[in-house]
Amino acid sequence: MSNALLDIDPIDLQFPFELKKQISCSLYLANKTDDYVAFKVKTTNPKKYCVRPNTGVVLPRSSSEVLVTMQAQKEAPADMQCKDKFLLQCVVASPGVTAKDVTPEMFSKEAGHRVEETKLRVVYVDPPRPPSPVREGSEEGSSPRASVSDNGASDFTAAPRFSVDRLETQENSPEARALITRLTEEKNSAIQLNNRLQQELEKLKRESKRSQSGGGIPFMYVLLVGLIGLILGYIMKRT
Repeated sequence: MSNALLDIDPIDLQFPFELKKQISCSLYLANKTDDYVAFKVKTTNPKKYCVRPNTGVVLPRSSSEVLVTMQAQKEAPADMQCKDKFLLQCVVASPGVTAKDVTPEMFSKEAGHRVEETKLRVVYVDPPRPPSPVREGSEEGSSPRASVSDNGASDFTAAPRFSVDRLETQENSPEARALITRLTEEKNSAIQLNNRLQQELEKLKRESKRSQSGGGIPFMYVLLVGLIGLILGYIMKRT
């Protein structure tokens, strides 16, 4: 809403009504002229509201904010309807005038001043809703889901970091490091023993081919092969 001198926003004073709580609403005045504009705010219920500033000056091509505060109410009105009204008066002022220079005579129509007047209603609206509680985890055996808010955006729950930190702590413990070192040494020893046995086996094969007569297999060769099999089986169980 606007008049010849000021653009006024909002056109209605909206208060999110709550019992026993002071509520404020901002009124913005924009001077769309090259003149100094003095203003004054009146209300039909002055005991119920506090207006700061209730008089002032808006500089050329600039804006000002007026804060209207409703005192705490003990009872809610019927049907949440409010009959209170505000009247904003504004007039062209002399260049360089300040808020201290504003007087009631400046807004007197009888004195011949051209006074612009705008009426504003008071509207009660619902207070903002508290945010919905966010679940910290999902049910066992199911994966976390994204909840969709009213505006269509998805909210994702980050994976908890507790399980990762605990696993890293266990792996870096002295007992874990000692066990890993011992198993590594046993594995290396088993590999070396296996290599030596393989070498001995190849050697016995070559000697057996040279000394074998009539296609028979020497008893020592069979015994050594069986012994190697037992040792390898033991090594595989340990590793």
